[in-house]
Parts: sequence; structure tokens; C-alpha cells
Amino acid sequence: MPTITPVTLTPKAAAEVQNIFETKNIPKEYSLRIGIKGSGGCSGFTFMLGFDKKKESDLEYDLNGINILVEKKHTMYLMDMEVDFHEGADAKGFTFVKKPS
Repeated sequence: MPTITPVTLTPKAAAEVQNIFETKNIPKEYSLRIGIKGSGGCSGFTFMLGFDKKKESDLEYDLNGINILVEKKHTMYLMDMEVDFHEGADAKGFTFVKKPS
């Protein structure tokens, strides 16, 4: 596994991912996939999370005991990003925040 990870998980995000793995019966051979959708052009792209099996073009990372998959071509867009989990009265979900350099 590569030693430098392009993206990190906060403890809250890691706990929520573990919770999803356990409560949604995600198969053991699946990992958390972090990536982007879209072209990065005028409309930009959006960050995505999902559960998936490893593909040939993936890099693997271990973050907080969670196996993470990132497609090689997405790593440059995920550099210095942090995934957090927000739970409030108005909304709940995962957020992506650029960490200060």
C-alpha cells in the first residue's frame, strides 16, 4: 500500500463508515471507494463515496482501519482532502474539505 494518502478521514467519518459496514451488511470483500464524478470542466466535478471491489486501476490505502480504494487518475483531485461526517438538525452526511497546506 502507498505510504502517502491523498485523502484522510476524520474520526467521525471513520466511525460512520464502520457503522455503515456493520448495519448495511456490506460484504467483507468490499472497501470504501473515494473518488470524483464529472470532468472538472465548466461544471466541475463532485466527490463521491461508495462501497466497491478493488479494480486493477485502484490504489489501496488503510485509513483508521478502513480499507480505501482510489482510482489512480483521481488521486491528484483528492490530494489534501479530508472526509468528515456532519450530523445536525438541518442535514447529515459526509463532507469533503480541503486541508490547509
